[in-house]
Amino acid sequence: MAPLRAKIIISFILLIVLLMLPDEATSQRRRRGMIASNTAQTDSLNRKDSLGADTVVVRVDSVAPTKKQPFDAPVIYESNDSTTFTLGGAATLYGSGKVNYQNIELAAEVISMNLDSSTVHAYGIKDTTGTIKGKPVFKEGETAYDTETISYNFKSKKAGITDIITQQGEGYVTGSRAKKGANDEIFMEHGRYTTCDHHDHPHFYMQLTRAKVRPKKNVVTGPAYLVVEDVPLPLAVPFFFFPFSSSYSSGFIMPTYMDDSSRGFGLAEGGYYFAMSDIMDLKLTGDIFTKGSWRLSGLTNYNKRYKYSGTLQADYQVTKTGDKGMPDYTVAKDFKVVWNHRQDAKASPNSTFSASVNFSTSSYERSNINNLYNSQLLTQNTKTSSISYSRSFPDIGLTLSGTTNIAQTMRDSSIAVTLPDLNITLSRLFPFKRKKAAGAERWYEKISVSYTGRLTNSIRTKDDRLFKTGISGWENAMNHNIPVSATFTLFKYLQVNPSVNYTERWYTRKINQTYNEETGRLEQNLNDTINGFYRVSNYSASLSLSTKLYGMYKPLFMKKKEIQIRHVVTPQVGISGAPAFSKYWEEYTDNNGNTQYYSPYTGQPFGVPSREGSGTVSFSIANNLEMKYYDAKKDTLKKVSLIDDLSVNMSYNMAAKEKPWSPLSMNLRLKLTKNYTFNMNASFATYAYTFDKSGNVVEGNRTEWSYGRFGRFQGYGSSFNYTFNNDTWKKWFGPKEDEKDKDKKESEDGDGEDSEGTEDGTTTKKVEKAQADPDGYQVFKMPWSLSFSYSFNIREDRTKPINRYSMRYPFTYTHNINMNGNVKISNNWSLSFNSGYDFQAKEITQTSCTISRDLHCFNLSASLSPFGRWKYYNVTIRANASILQDLKYEQRSQTQSNIQWY
Repeated sequence: MAPLRAKIIISFILLIVLLMLPDEATSQRRRRGMIASNTAQTDSLNRKDSLGADTVVVRVDSVAPTKKQPFDAPVIYESNDSTTFTLGGAATLYGSGKVNYQNIELAAEVISMNLDSSTVHAYGIKDTTGTIKGKPVFKEGETAYDTETISYNFKSKKAGITDIITQQGEGYVTGSRAKKGANDEIFMEHGRYTTCDHHDHPHFYMQLTRAKVRPKKNVVTGPAYLVVEDVPLPLAVPFFFFPFSSSYSSGFIMPTYMDDSSRGFGLAEGGYYFAMSDIMDLKLTGDIFTKGSWRLSGLTNYNKRYKYSGTLQADYQVTKTGDKGMPDYTVAKDFKVVWNHRQDAKASPNSTFSASVNFSTSSYERSNINNLYNSQLLTQNTKTSSISYSRSFPDIGLTLSGTTNIAQTMRDSSIAVTLPDLNITLSRLFPFKRKKAAGAERWYEKISVSYTGRLTNSIRTKDDRLFKTGISGWENAMNHNIPVSATFTLFKYLQVNPSVNYTERWYTRKINQTYNEETGRLEQNLNDTINGFYRVSNYSASLSLSTKLYGMYKPLFMKKKEIQIRHVVTPQVGISGAPAFSKYWEEYTDNNGNTQYYSPYTGQPFGVPSREGSGTVSFSIANNLEMKYYDAKKDTLKKVSLIDDLSVNMSYNMAAKEKPWSPLSMNLRLKLTKNYTFNMNASFATYAYTFDKSGNVVEGNRTEWSYGRFGRFQGYGSSFNYTFNNDTWKKWFGPKEDEKDKDKKESEDGDGEDSEGTEDGTTTKKVEKAQADPDGYQVFKMPWSLSFSYSFNIREDRTKPINRYSMRYPFTYTHNINMNGNVKISNNWSLSFNSGYDFQAKEITQTSCTISRDLHCFNLSASLSPFGRWKYYNVTIRANASILQDLKYEQRSQTQSNIQWY
């Protein structure tokens, strides 16, 4: 019985083993990516080759053995070549195998798994050339690791890794031996940290003896030293800390070492960054030097989506130069405020608020050490600031606005402030228009009225006396303007525009003056300024008539009959008049017995009405010339502007006792190219020069016409700028492209984008072949641009004697030229410069030249200013990564000789 009992037991064990082994149908379903089940049926007719892709999901089944399952989720694995299984619960994946478990993904050429011990081991294999193929790539969440070999435990989540490479922030962390902990931290030996993307053989790196990496958080290292081009440098630190964060956070800002002849040794731009909230931050930095100079700066950026955004910066600096107790010792205290605020257009449709403030003391820009190497800031002569707010009421057509303006002249430290400048505008109303119109519009319904009011409070002084001046130093006034106008059409072709204008000014003071017979000038005493409320008003009326005349003709000398020229002439005649307002003027008698006049309101913000009445007739005529022609090649009708505008203006004052004719003004506008329009505004004086009793040249009462001469040319000014680049050079001097070739090229290029479509709808970058010239050499391309700006003025030079025969002064010409450009010498070299020449001063303007070299993970730049008021040089080599912004070397010229004091 014993042998029979043994046979029964052995048969039962074999049956259990056979039931536990997967059949062919189950293996096939696994290869197809189906889930394994103990209820699978065997189908010997559906056998597949073992080289097919295997995909297996291991999970706990209700009828499985009661053995404790170590996995909390399915383990999905697959391979492109083959998968083998052993009785010990082990499986090996060959050929680009992949294993997925929860948020973990492992890919390698060979992967060995032991599901009983919950471990997996992955490595690559060498091909016939000795290159390792299919190195393991381990990915946990969004963090990926490139390794040589890796052993990972699914249960403990720990791993042993050799030759690990992982990207953290802007850099790469590598290590020869590493161990991954359960909390995703990585402990490594003989590691490297570099921001060079050639992480296999970087241009530079920090050699780390030991390091702890917390993915997306930080790296903490032991002793480390710098290695550049495989050469260890004697630059070592006892420990290193690299923070990584996908979101912003607070932290220290490392200072920059500086050496300045006038300030001494110092640290600049060091401080702390505060990540205050999602809409606001704060950056506090400062400078400190051994000779006592220091600076404190605060910069905040704020941005509330769909509401507003802006920046605010405030600086205060104390600059001490020279040695204390010596005659050249000076102390300058300066401050600067920069504020830019922008409101989203959708935030409030009926109100707007904006600010553009750039205010500083006059010596700030010249004292700030960072500005001494910026020629544009050094040559800046004026700065303006403004803050404005407006509110509109569409229902009643009312708009209220307020502005604060500040204008600084850095050369003489003068400042002009308007605080505030309020405006009230009532849109045009038609008071006589019927609410329920019936029939044609009546003539009186075309009469309109509007209102504009302005309140201003301003001061002009030196910047150091701005806050020391009392209220009496400010000028304040208000102006009201009420125009009444209408537009009528007479005889279908004449446009008639009558208007009446009333202006009233409110002043808070008037200044009486007394004629001093000894000095022969008007003078004012302290008691001559009388404060109070004063109304100064005037009114005027005008009437204008205008029409348009059209002329079409075909040039006789043109062979093409499709050409037509249209000439549009717009004549206009106007008459205006205003009574005399002598009540606002005072008279006095000078030493020569002549009666003179002055107004106590002269110099006020809105002026004073004229003492004498006026009756002026004005004449103007404008011309426009256009040409139309038919382009047979393109089968289109084209229009070309020959003269955009050619107009002349002149007026006659019927109330003037002498010199009633005004100068003749002429305007010419020509559209020379698509991007450039030429403008010229010139003035021709009507009355000729003559000599008075003392032999001085004065403008007499006799016109130039009476001498048979045209009006005297008084001057003209204009400017011209143009930018040359590769395209303009090729267009001007390159070979002309045939129309057929051009159309063929456009059809081949398609939409002109460097991409091409694929069958799945995605786009891939289009790879272009290198172009060759007719001789077979590769085409050399060097992008460049050069911008010229030329301005000139022509004026009478009255410092020189007049020509007694023609009665003309010689003309003086003032002109200067400025240019700036950049050249991309190669993919890594670039050059930029700016310069100019002042022909009047006969000197080269401030000139600077910068050349930079892209060293892959470093950048080298050198700036030089050899000409101009300030001469300097600056050489800097720094790492490109922002996290290593303090890894740099900088050499500057001393600034003591560069500062020019005013």
